[in-house]
Amino acid sequence: MRKHLAILAGSLAAFVAAASPALAQKQGGTLRVSHRDNPPSASIHEEATISTIMPFMSVFNNLVMFDPTEKLNSPDKIVPDLAESWSWNPDNTKLTFKLRKGVKWHDGKPFTAKDVKCTWDALSGHPAEAQKDLIRKNPRQVWYLNLKDITVANDNEVTFNLNRPQPSFLSFLAAGYSPVYACHANGRDLRSKPIGTGPFKVDSFKRNESIKLVRNPDYWKKGRPYLDAIDFKIVPNRSTRVLGFVAGEYDLTFDSDITFPLLKDVKGQAPNAVCEARPTNVRSNIIVNRDSPPFDNPKIRKALVLALDRKPFSDILSQGNDVAGAALLPPPTGVWGISSEELVKLPGYDPDVAKSRAEAQEIMKSLGYGPDNMLKVKVATRNIAIYRDPAVILIDQLKQIYIDGELEPIDTTVWFTKIQRKDYQIGLNLTGAGVDDPDVMFYENFHHKSSRNYTGYHNAEVEKLIDQQSAETDVVKRKKIVAEIEKQLTEDAARPTILHGVSNTCWQPAVKGLVLQGNSIYNNWRFEDVWLDK
Repeated sequence: MRKHLAILAGSLAAFVAAASPALAQKQGGTLRVSHRDNPPSASIHEEATISTIMPFMSVFNNLVMFDPTEKLNSPDKIVPDLAESWSWNPDNTKLTFKLRKGVKWHDGKPFTAKDVKCTWDALSGHPAEAQKDLIRKNPRQVWYLNLKDITVANDNEVTFNLNRPQPSFLSFLAAGYSPVYACHANGRDLRSKPIGTGPFKVDSFKRNESIKLVRNPDYWKKGRPYLDAIDFKIVPNRSTRVLGFVAGEYDLTFDSDITFPLLKDVKGQAPNAVCEARPTNVRSNIIVNRDSPPFDNPKIRKALVLALDRKPFSDILSQGNDVAGAALLPPPTGVWGISSEELVKLPGYDPDVAKSRAEAQEIMKSLGYGPDNMLKVKVATRNIAIYRDPAVILIDQLKQIYIDGELEPIDTTVWFTKIQRKDYQIGLNLTGAGVDDPDVMFYENFHHKSSRNYTGYHNAEVEKLIDQQSAETDVVKRKKIVAEIEKQLTEDAARPTILHGVSNTCWQPAVKGLVLQGNSIYNNWRFEDVWLDK
């Protein structure tokens, strides 16, 4: 934890220094970025990965956004984007936005309130007939379970009508995962070459090769963006990406691509590179298919939780910088996660790992397993290094409780589809939070109506508590309910958390104006304030 605090403090200090207006911004140039794998598509609303959001967020705008100059996302740091202003009704069930006038889509057609309505009609599962193909799938549909409907007063005013108060709703709309789509577009185009209102337009999207964005000369924010273009080169091998960066082929690494073991090499070979470590609000976790053997057995799930030793994961993957926590990002960076003092009271977090493993071994023996009769399973994971590396460690630890795991790497293009249809036994997953907020984490990952509830977890009492905390406007009261939910999820082995990640992003010294947000890697990739000092 001490290291974690030091890292965060260093990151904040670096931000303060970077924010000082030392140089005047320059127009022009192409930002070259290494990309780790093929995005499943270009449609942000349809995907659940930074592989899509990092290259395509700059194509779009939101109604509102988290202040791009701030290091941490916060509900009191939300600023206008396509909306000029917003207001709540007295009982906090109606949220009305006044929209900017004169904004145009990349094809020249005007942006209106109808675009907002059709986007969220589609997201909430009620698209008009003409927009049924706009959003083919929606991993975050549960964000909008409380949304009754959207009403349009005129071209420049739209109201979201909620069934009950929900303090987090505005934060949903500020997330990088919440762009406004063009009503007249079709889903096929949005998945391959989308149009938006944002600072950059898609020039090309070549699978296995590159994504090229070019400056929108008619962007409604005058003087933005500074860059002429952004070029993402898809390079699946991380070592090749790192070598390319130190050789000067790229101006920016893919977000959080530089592990702590790699950081030493990067700084040794590119001493002038700027590297920032920060919590990512991405947690490594274990998913199991609770509907099929062997993990339909709650005793095996309990043994799994008791088997975990988190220290080797942290030591090997981040040189001790990753942080232990439950489902939500722990303090001090996280607002809602439980403290380390409370964490050690939960199942599987006892510092006496040997004691916990002995209990797990006895459970497995009672089910007929042992050193001479191992339970054989396939451990599925996404076929990129940040997934494979912890999966290898997990497989090694599973052997301690008589589970013989075989690594099953799966390409990103099919990973999410495969686990959504529960075509797996056990998996090592990385789960990021689009917003550091309990509603995002709980509804998205543990509600029975969510397509991202990959384990099939369903506890009616927990869902009642989730709804209760969602409607609670008193922060202190809400935190107490959140802590109770965290405890119950851990006891149920709903989706065991291994660690919360802390990792590095690096850029060449010529890159200016880049601000990385520390409690969600999915926000602030608009690049409209980034410029090159060349």
